[in-house]
Amino acid sequence: MLDPDRRLLGATPRGPLALPPDGAHWYAVHRIGYPDPGTFFPTLERAGAWLDAFARETGIPAERTVLGGFSQGAVMTYALGLGRGRPRPAALVALSGFVPTVDGFELDLEGDLPPVAIGHGSLDPIIEVEWGRRANATLEAAGAAVTYRESPMPHAIDPRFVRELIPWLVRALPPPAGRER
Repeated sequence: MLDPDRRLLGATPRGPLALPPDGAHWYAVHRIGYPDPGTFFPTLERAGAWLDAFARETGIPAERTVLGGFSQGAVMTYALGLGRGRPRPAALVALSGFVPTVDGFELDLEGDLPPVAIGHGSLDPIIEVEWGRRANATLEAAGAAVTYRESPMPHAIDPRFVRELIPWLVRALPPPAGRER
């Protein structure tokens, strides 16, 4: 849906942890907004290594990569895309997530920030919409170009916002070297 012209390479790594109640997770949740450091840091390191290897293997550098995710995937998107010492991606898409607060983890909100698209359900009972609003305010205050949308829905992805992201991605991704759009 995000790439109707099929010009992009999509990769969707799965959270490496199997935690109750079920499903794949990137970290343990004891309190929304504050990932468990004992699970967050190892998976952040693992995801960063995977992303770096992906760039080497495909030849697609960070500046031509869009990171995105839903829920815990959105949290990891912020951590991988804005974490101190990480390469800057072309753009970030964070759906129903939050900017993580973890002792020992730092965001790098200095210099040029990538454009960020944030979508959040105003009726989300899992990660309340205030977390999306807070991420929006934090990133705008740091100078990022943020596209922010709330939808009257629970913890889910709004397909209308996904359709809006199609032209947003075209604008966010620079053309390959030597090519015009």
